[in-house]
Amino acid sequence: MQITLREISQTDQTRVSELLTELGYQNTEVFMAQRIAQILDHPDEYCYVAENAGQIVGMISMSIILQIALSGDFARISYLVIDEKYRGLGIGHLLEEKCLEVAKLRKCVRIELHCHERRTLAHQFYYALGYAESPKYLYRDIM
Repeated sequence: MQITLREISQTDQTRVSELLTELGYQNTEVFMAQRIAQILDHPDEYCYVAENAGQIVGMISMSIILQIALSGDFARISYLVIDEKYRGLGIGHLLEEKCLEVAKLRKCVRIELHCHERRTLAHQFYYALGYAESPKYLYRDIM
């Protein structure tokens, strides 16, 4: 298996939607073309896909978030998904390393992510990479 990483492109919209369905996000194909275009046009958004023999087997997206009280910014991984058939092969680690590389180039002081409590296998993956738990995450739906 030879995994290559590259920036997302508009032609990836169907496969990325399929991968997000594995995370429980339904009907993303309706707006995926628009979202990919926004990511590609935004200087603080990054999205990479992992390919094996030309087939997308994973995806990660990350945002750079300005921090007013710190000299460096935060990088936030928004989504990381590996095709169920390819999990446990190190692909997630490669994608996370790519984001870490970008975060360092952007002089970020922290990389963070949110992972739902039901994703226990994902928690084990992140702990193994050195992530620590933050005890409280609050949100408010506005739509």
